[in-house]
Amino acid sequence: MIGVVIPAHNEERVIERCLRLVLESTRHEALSARSVQIVVVLDDCTDNTGAIVRGMGIPTLEICARAVGAARAAGASYMLAQGVSWLAFTDADSHVSADWLMRQVGLNADAVCGTVSVHDWHLYPAAVRKRYEQHYQDVDGHRHIHGANLGVCALAYASAGGFPPVPEHEDVALVESLIARGADVVWSAAPRVATSARFVNRVRGGFGGFIAALCVEPLRLECTPCGGAAAS
Repeated sequence: MIGVVIPAHNEERVIERCLRLVLESTRHEALSARSVQIVVVLDDCTDNTGAIVRGMGIPTLEICARAVGAARAAGASYMLAQGVSWLAFTDADSHVSADWLMRQVGLNADAVCGTVSVHDWHLYPAAVRKRYEQHYQDVDGHRHIHGANLGVCALAYASAGGFPPVPEHEDVALVESLIARGADVVWSAAPRVATSARFVNRVRGGFGGFIAALCVEPLRLECTPCGGAAAS
């Protein structure tokens, strides 16, 4: 069984599109023998996100942590209690491909770190997109880490201690823990996710913060937790 976890904080404008695409990925013919469950973790939502999700028949959890690490951890704990063998994570402002889940589980790894593309460059000057594309490695063997495109074997997740309940870089902390324990981590561009580069970021760092930094000055081409080798 596969469990998909999506944290959300006031995402009423984007959550329906996200969920429709996740549902499409669960129907891939290669997954016909596997059950897939989805949960949206509502982290201090004050808008209609929860009503939209429940209206689509998808379970929700409610927390008041205002921390994406706590939201992902809560969703993962819920899924582990359901007996899932694989945990897949994406974000409410992201669009997964129709073969996203199939690509993740098909790699037969302890964890899969996928890449992301940006679906809304119109908000930024052309120079920002150019800087991003000069730096970002959307190829197999990349060293990016994104909570919007991450998959982990349930046993490996539990062994690594899960996500820490932090407001940012929880994905980086998990992957670093997996690597320290000798887990088989695959860095793949096969599972496809397009995500937002919105101005109003839910965390100070993370992927949105990384893009915002490019508006100020070109990124140095070295591994940094916020951007290249580890971007959430």
